[in-house]
Amino acid sequence: MSIIRSYVIPFLILVTFLVAMLAVSARIWLPSDMLAPAPIDGDELALLSKALVFHGFGG
Repeated sequence: MSIIRSYVIPFLILVTFLVAMLAVSARIWLPSDMLAPAPIDGDELALLSKALVFHGFGG
């Protein structure tokens, strides 16, 4: 049990941190037009608001 606490769990935490850091820093190499969030046009926004109202999350 002490081997898991001493070696395995810190290794998993380190691997999780490194994967997250790689995912965040990968934006550096993206083309500039892909750095912005995806645009939402009026149709998608209206559909989303209808779905939220239907499920009781809106007014």
